Amino acid sequence: MAQGMITEKSKTIAVDFDGTVVEHAYPQIGEEMLFAFATLRRLQERGHKLILWSIREGDLLQAAVDHCRRNGVEFYAVNANFPGEVLEPGISARKVNVDIFIDDRNVGGFRGWSETYQMLHPEDGPFFHQLENEKAHFNYRVRKKKSLWEKWFGK
Repeated sequence: MAQGMITEKSKTIAVDFDGTVVEHAYPQIGEEMLFAFATLRRLQERGHKLILWSIREGDLLQAAVDHCRRNGVEFYAVNANFPGEVLEPGISARKVNVDIFIDDRNVGGFRGWSETYQMLHPEDGPFFHQLENEKAHFNYRVRKKKSLWEKWFGK
C-alpha cells in the first residue's frame, strides 16, 4: 500500500506484531486481529509512518514482515527508527523515537483496531472495515460480552 501524503498532522507510529496485528501464537503467526490490516492500510493512507516494532528477530521477524506485506501493509521501517538504520548489538539502545505506540501491552490493554483508529481520527466518524478474515469476525462475535439487556431478555 502506498504511503499517503505526509502532513503536519502525520504521526510516526510503532506497531507491535504478536497480540496486536495478529493473535498470540509465537513463534508461529497467529490469525489477524479484528480489522488490523484494514486499519493499518487506512492509517498509511492518512499519511502516518508505521514502524513494525517487535521482539521478533531474524527469520521470525522476516516472516512477520512478509505476512504484513501479503496483507497490503509495507512498513516505513522495521525494528528501527528509519529505513536502513543499523543497530550495533550491545551498543545501540532498542528505543524507538515515535509519537505513538500501538501494543497489546499498553496500560489497560489493547482496545482494538476500530477504537484505536477512532482515537487517532475522531473526525472521520465510524470506520467501516471490509470483512477480510471471517474467522476473526466470527471469534469476535463469539467472545463479545452480552449487554445487561441481552442477559435479561435474551435479545
